[in-house]
Amino acid sequence: MMKKKFASVRKLYLLNIALEAVFANKFRSMLTALGIIFGVAAVIAMLAIGNGARQEILEQMKLVGVNNIIIMPRIENDLEAASEESQGKTTTKKFSPGLSVADAESIADIIPSVEKVSPEVVYESIIIAGGVSTFGKVSGVTPAFFDVFNLELERGEMFNDEQLVYGKAVCILGASLKARLFPNTDPIGEYVKCGNIWLKVTGVLQNRAVSADLSENLGISDYNNQVYAPIQTLLLRYRDRSVITTAMIRGGNTGTVAMDGGMMQFRSSSGSSEDMMNQIDKIVVQVKETELIGQTTEIIQRMLKRRHSGVDDFEIKVPELLLKQEQRTKDIFNIVLGAIASISLIVGGIGIMNIMLASVMERTKEIGIRMATGATRKDVIFQFLAEATLISLTGGVTGIVLGLALARIIMQLTGILTIVSLSSILISFGVSASVGIIFGYMPAKKAAMQDPVTSLRYE
Repeated sequence: MMKKKFASVRKLYLLNIALEAVFANKFRSMLTALGIIFGVAAVIAMLAIGNGARQEILEQMKLVGVNNIIIMPRIENDLEAASEESQGKTTTKKFSPGLSVADAESIADIIPSVEKVSPEVVYESIIIAGGVSTFGKVSGVTPAFFDVFNLELERGEMFNDEQLVYGKAVCILGASLKARLFPNTDPIGEYVKCGNIWLKVTGVLQNRAVSADLSENLGISDYNNQVYAPIQTLLLRYRDRSVITTAMIRGGNTGTVAMDGGMMQFRSSSGSSEDMMNQIDKIVVQVKETELIGQTTEIIQRMLKRRHSGVDDFEIKVPELLLKQEQRTKDIFNIVLGAIASISLIVGGIGIMNIMLASVMERTKEIGIRMATGATRKDVIFQFLAEATLISLTGGVTGIVLGLALARIIMQLTGILTIVSLSSILISFGVSASVGIIFGYMPAKKAAMQDPVTSLRYE
C-alpha cells in the first residue's frame, strides 16, 4: 500500500516538473502546439461542414418524400424548334394527350410495386380573404399528396370521400397563406376567394420550409404558399386543360380563361402554350421499396410512352437517387478535406518531436543530475512524455475552442450549415493526446538512454 502511494506521489512530482518545464518556455511551447491547434480546429470545422451537409440532405429527403418518383411534362425547346423551321426542316408530330389523371390511375392500378400515386394540377391566382389579397398557387391534390410528402395538418381536417369525388369547394391552407390572410383569427370554416371561386377552409398545414435550390432542381414547390383543394374541384370548377383544342392553341391563347366574369390564370410554370394540353402538372409515385425504384421507373417510362402514342413529352426524376448521388459527392469532398486537415495533426506531432529532441539536447546536464540523484530511466521517460502530452493536450483544447468558433464563423459568413457533434470533439481531443504520446515517446526514450556520467560532463 505504501509502495503504491509512494509511486503516485513520485508521478505527481514528475508531472509537476514537466509543468514547470512547459511554463518555463511558454513561447516555445505555444509555437510547438500551433500545429496541433490548427489541425484540431480544421478537423472539427470540416466534420461540422460534413455533418451540416448530411443533415441538409436528410431534410431534403423528408421534403421530397421517401421512395418517390416525380413525373412532369417535358418542356419543348422553342429555340430548337424555331431553328429547325428556319432551316426548312419539317417534322410530323404525333398527338399526345399529355399527362392526365388517367395516367396516374393506370400507374396505381397496373404496377404492383407502387404504394401511392399523387396527381397534382396547379393554377396561379389572386387569393382573397377578409379584405386581404395575395398572389399564390391553387393546387388540386388527393390525400395521397400529403402522405408522400410527409405533410401534416396543424389544425382542421383532411378532405373526405364526398369532397373528393364530387369536387366540393373546400381547401386546406399553407402556413404562410394562413399567416397573411388570417393573422389573428382561426381560418377553419372561413372562405377564401381564388379567382371567382369561393373555397371553404377545412384545415391548415404545418409550416414546412423548402430551399430555392431544392425547388428548382427537383420540382418541389413551396408548400406554405399554396391553397390545396381536391383535384376534382379544380378540374370541374376551374379548368380542365384536357379539353383545350389544337385550334385554341394555334389561335394564340394567352393562358387565361374567363369564369363567371372573373379571370383565372392557368398557364403552367414554363409559360409555354404547348403545356396547356397536359391535364395535370405532376404525378408523384411512391414506391414500396427503395430497391424497386429503378425497375419501377423503367416500367413507368415504357407505360407512359405507350399511352402517349410514342411521344416522349414527359420527364421522370427520382429525387432520392439524385440526393444520394449528391450526398456521395459531398462525402468524398468531406473525406478529402478531413484528410488534408488531419495532415496538420501529423505535422504538429512532428513539430512536437523536433522541439522535444532539441529540448533533450539542451537539458542533457539536467538529465545527468537527475539520474545521478536517483531518478530511473522510467522517471525520465515519464517526465519528457508528460511534457509532450501536456503541450499536445493544451493545443487540442485550444484547437477545439478555435474549431467551434471557426464552424460558427463559416455558418455566419457563407450560410453553409455546420453542425459540431460531440463525437468530433472527442475524436479530436483523443487524437491530439495520441499525437503527444506517440511523437513524444522517441525524445523521452532518447533522454532516458543518456549516460549519467557523460551527461554530467556536458556543457
